[in-house]
Amino acid sequence: MRVFLKIEYDGTNYCGWQIQPNGNTVQAEIVKAIETLTGESVNLVGSGRTDAGVHAVGQVAHFDTQASVPPEKFKQALNTILPDDIKISESGMAKENFHARYSAKKKTYIYRLYESDHTRPLKDRYAVRVAGPLNVKKMNDGAKLLVGEKDFRCFLASDSAVKDTVRKIYFAEVSENGEDIEFKIIGNGFLYNMVRIIVGTLVKIGEGKIPPEEMTDIIESGKRDLAGMTMPPRGLVLYEVEYD
Repeated sequence: MRVFLKIEYDGTNYCGWQIQPNGNTVQAEIVKAIETLTGESVNLVGSGRTDAGVHAVGQVAHFDTQASVPPEKFKQALNTILPDDIKISESGMAKENFHARYSAKKKTYIYRLYESDHTRPLKDRYAVRVAGPLNVKKMNDGAKLLVGEKDFRCFLASDSAVKDTVRKIYFAEVSENGEDIEFKIIGNGFLYNMVRIIVGTLVKIGEGKIPPEEMTDIIESGKRDLAGMTMPPRGLVLYEVEYD
């Protein structure tokens, strides 16, 4: 049977989602827990990779198993084995043709900043400090220009070998609550570091370094050096993955 998992994790202490030889990862911890529970070595497939230090409340993964554990019971059983910074929020039987990555239709990412002249210890694990002030209206004007199917090569990390850089953004918005600023972006997929570079570009707009309308020129140029900095990973959360 094929089992799906919805997963929450604090990525601070991990080298990202994907298993790698030189560091512990979220995927590796879950695979190890499944093996402890079932005795099987499974192929755990996630909806996508998250980088080192990036968090999730809505990561989705699937695996095939011959175990007698009821699909809905994997949540409770795995949570007794997994470390405190990785937990399963939902488990169940997946359709036979379900694929956590290829069946995904939309992904929602949230990035969080806070404006302060000093670091806030209770915020800084999951948000990034900016001195501010940032103009949220101008950042929203720039965010609106992201919406649509476009070639987003300018927001691709320079060391990536990806060739197909066309993606579709359905929604992009910046909101503020006191000193807290939240960026919400929904798309059909994202390039390596894409969300963090988009936020870095919007911050440049919010700081008044470039006008909002320049977002269109940056996208059309395809040049990474015209976009903003790659923001630190700790402010980024994979919030939701949507399927049909």
